[in-house]
Amino acid sequence: MERNRWYKDMVFYQIWPRSFYDGNGDGMGDLYGVYDKLDYLQQLGIDGIWFSPLYPSPGADCGYDIADYMDIDAMYGGMEAFKKVLHGAHERGMKVLMDLVVNHTSDEHEWFQKSRQRIEPYTDYYIWRPARPDGKLPNNWDSNFEGKAWTFDEVRGEYYLHLFAKKQPDLNMDNPLVREEVKKILRFWLDMGVDGFREDVITYISKPEGLPDDRLFPIYKGMPLYNHGPHIHEYLSEFKRDVLDHYDCVTLAEAPLVWPDQALKYIDEEKGQMDMMIQFQCQCADCFFSDYMPTKFDLRKLKRAFSSWQYKLEGKAWNMLYMENHDHPRIISRYGSEKFWKESGKMLAAAYLFQKGTPFVYQGQEIGMLNWKPESPEMYEDVQTRWQYENAATNKTPEQRLQRLWRSSRDSARTPVQWSDAENAGFTTGTPWFYVNPNYPQINVAQQEQDPDSILNFYRKAIRLRKKLAVVRYGSYQEHFPLDGNIYCYSRQMPGQKLLVLCSFADHPVSLRLPKGFDAASGKLILNNYARPCRKGLRPYETRVYLWE
Repeated sequence: MERNRWYKDMVFYQIWPRSFYDGNGDGMGDLYGVYDKLDYLQQLGIDGIWFSPLYPSPGADCGYDIADYMDIDAMYGGMEAFKKVLHGAHERGMKVLMDLVVNHTSDEHEWFQKSRQRIEPYTDYYIWRPARPDGKLPNNWDSNFEGKAWTFDEVRGEYYLHLFAKKQPDLNMDNPLVREEVKKILRFWLDMGVDGFREDVITYISKPEGLPDDRLFPIYKGMPLYNHGPHIHEYLSEFKRDVLDHYDCVTLAEAPLVWPDQALKYIDEEKGQMDMMIQFQCQCADCFFSDYMPTKFDLRKLKRAFSSWQYKLEGKAWNMLYMENHDHPRIISRYGSEKFWKESGKMLAAAYLFQKGTPFVYQGQEIGMLNWKPESPEMYEDVQTRWQYENAATNKTPEQRLQRLWRSSRDSARTPVQWSDAENAGFTTGTPWFYVNPNYPQINVAQQEQDPDSILNFYRKAIRLRKKLAVVRYGSYQEHFPLDGNIYCYSRQMPGQKLLVLCSFADHPVSLRLPKGFDAASGKLILNNYARPCRKGLRPYETRVYLWE
């Protein structure tokens, strides 16, 4: 089937279902709530929804530990509610993407329960190994979440591999039967009308033969061996050839530790197996490798990440653009300023929404939600956060470790969306499943709906402009002043139209200069976050977008 790359004209919205909106009052976000908010998403300018996992799950990793791939969890409303949302989205011209998580399952999945009992054909659905002759673990790999990557199973009498939580055993994708199961899952949802998939850590699914020790990488041992493994492109090509090529759908690969040249092996429009890639480089401007290894924010590092993907994918592949998702703390608290909350929230929107690619907005980002700062580490829900507090930076005081969580925890992005200043931020009429950020009386949708100068209305205007201007879809990208440590400046150009985006990441005034060939007097200022721009310079976290036609 000839690919119709409709996703290039779209803006997507990520819903993390537990915390979006509770439609039945039981305290848990659900699909009834999503249905109630479809018009809100349409008014924002959203063309598609990516759902984080909705499947039945014990909840060890908030749904990324899946117990049944072909059903919807009853706590979200079950399959009937999902089909209603799918139909409602399609009626509004919106696409729907599911989260495909096939590197691992829950240990409560039927496949794992039968595999641990050596019941055929499930015996080799997972990666099992005996202890080494000296009694040590099968290899020295680390889990991304909970210590070492091996846990002993008393029933089977062997260790199973889990690159994430202990309750998330890795599937053995080298087993052809497992790959057939993946194809069944893909067909099931595509036949129902789903429009594509975001594929969780998909570059991890092919493990190296023999599972050797990692003798080079100092942290997250094993990652260089199983990331982009030996059969990864073979297996992805198989899924594409046997299933995806027969549907009008889109695939989005999550890929830790990937650079543009390597990404092209996956998403090259002529030879690749997928359509877009979620890279992590744009999330590393204030940390080393992981959010839990914080460093001082470095704008030059962020600009290098943005521009390298823009330049190297040009004419070959399509960028996925984002600033926030469920796996990282809130961006204003990281790259912007809580003091200049409104200004930096708008500036960060402009910094990515006018780049070349398909933007994704994460729930609450459009109203400038901030990091949550609980009083106790026990208040955190996330399995990774809890492990980090107990096992990392143990030379620090409890107070210092808690502040580290304020800066780094994924749970900051998972507090309920703040819909109003009513009790529980208008998220639920019941008792919320998780803590609401106490700043909700000041930061909420209802308040921003009434304020023409709000972050929400800035997002709406920016998305409208993005869709209106052909240069945003078709124009070339050029970064200007790459060595400037305060300003991110880029242009988009095509015959008859050019756009210039200026973003100050400074908390103080900075001088204004425009690139050669861009005269502000002849351009039209179409978007800005200060009422009256100053000719001499940019104010703290100021952004301006100019258009020449």
